[in-house]
Amino acid sequence: MEQVIKIFIYIHAFFGGIALLSGLASILFVKGSPNHKKSGKIFSYGMVISSLISLPICWLPNHENSFLFLIGIFTIYLVISGNRVLLFKKKKEANITDKLISIIMFLASLLMLFFGTYFILKNNSGGILYLFFGLSAFLISIRDFKFYKNIDKTKILPFHIGKMAGAYIASITAFLVAGLRFEGLIYWILPSIVGIFFIMFWIKKTKKT
Repeated sequence: MEQVIKIFIYIHAFFGGIALLSGLASILFVKGSPNHKKSGKIFSYGMVISSLISLPICWLPNHENSFLFLIGIFTIYLVISGNRVLLFKKKKEANITDKLISIIMFLASLLMLFFGTYFILKNNSGGILYLFFGLSAFLISIRDFKFYKNIDKTKILPFHIGKMAGAYIASITAFLVAGLRFEGLIYWILPSIVGIFFIMFWIKKTKKT
């Protein structure tokens, strides 16, 4: 059984590596160019496949990890919704699929906030991670619902950049923590903090063009 689990972990890491490299390529290519779109698609498929494989692994014996399970859901949400928001360039309202994706993320964020609060009360520092990512997921999903009520096409590109960059930050975090085996809260949180400034930079840049 453990050998089978290792194979799934290797496959998970393989697609995660593809996402890491293609995501970097997507960032370097001119936004909106054919190369940007192609590398972005490869990144999306890589991240979703890698994250989907991680979900059952988090429930297998000796690999149980509810936090990584919820982070996997968060990552899948960021990639899928980050791509789907571009569809609003042509459509005028959210459909049931859009809303369901955001609802799932909203419920997952509540679980993260609940566990975070519980662990903090138990003096478990791991609760900080639950609260940090839970609050982020909560605010992003709430922003989705506001967007669905009032479709503002000027927000489409910033939402796309923010969510796709967030997913790429997740791949970097996974590389540091799982790949390089760096330990400590700082390696979980620092990429997101740095990523926020990166996202702000690109959103401001797109507004000027």
